[in-house]
Amino acid sequence: MNERVQLATMINAIPDNDLHVLLEVVKRFIPLDIDDIETPEDTAAHLQAMKEYEAGETVSHADIDWD
Repeated sequence: MNERVQLATMINAIPDNDLHVLLEVVKRFIPLDIDDIETPEDTAAHLQAMKEYEAGETVSHADIDWD
């Protein structure tokens, strides 16, 4: 079993009311300049964009004059 699977298994065994402690510890290992972490704002923007796309409210890249 690799380390990632071991960690996931251990995390799933932690009581929900203690997860905040582990979250703070894990955050210490994430570089401060990383932009690959999805924020609540990212999620909201994505959901809004998908609604607009599904409603036909978006513009194709081919329709934009990029010059």
